Amino acid sequence: MIARFKDLCMDAADAHRLGGFWAGILGGELVDTGDGDARIDPRAAASPAESIWVNTVPEPRTGKTRVHLDLRLAGPEPAALLAAGARLVREPDAEISWWVLADPEGNQFCAFAPREGARPGVFELVVDSADPAAQATWWARVTGGRVETTAEGAASLVGSAGFPWDRWVFDPVPERKRVKNRVHWDVALTGAEVTPLIAAGATLLREPTPATSWWVLADPEGNEFCAFPTRPTP
Repeated sequence: MIARFKDLCMDAADAHRLGGFWAGILGGELVDTGDGDARIDPRAAASPAESIWVNTVPEPRTGKTRVHLDLRLAGPEPAALLAAGARLVREPDAEISWWVLADPEGNQFCAFAPREGARPGVFELVVDSADPAAQATWWARVTGGRVETTAEGAASLVGSAGFPWDRWVFDPVPERKRVKNRVHWDVALTGAEVTPLIAAGATLLREPTPATSWWVLADPEGNEFCAFPTRPTP
């Protein structure tokens, strides 16, 4: 294992508006980081991720959302999500059994009906992939866990170190990644250097700077992620 899943990050034109929406539906507390960004503190939330960061960026969202969250509803309809500011994109039909919605900045996510024994809230992180099995296998090498595949071609990673939800899903899509992802994840390295990640096949996009203590990398399909060095022991 080279790293552990750390947290989730969302790009936003208005970090406080988008962060307020997600904090509200996940039951977390929105924290102003003082630099134009925001963080969702999940200590009282349905989401057990270390944090969800919402970062202000100048570029607008373009294209399809390639990384999204799947939520389990507490009731039979997504009325509470719509009241909170979500937009309905697609209702369940003969092809799909879930609702597709968009948050206030147009990032799509999916909402599933309640299921006995399943808690409401986020249960999957979904990543569009050209080769789901290869992607899941690569991330299993990095963060541990086991890979499970479906007859439809999706691959899931279960039990990755630090992963806060039930499944990390890599879903087959025909289109290739063309622009920067508006949602990405961070990992915490098990060591002080990023070299093992690069040796495993990650692409280095940016070194740490005086203002940033992390590396920016891309996985084999170009999905950006940030890698943080091991925190020193007090």
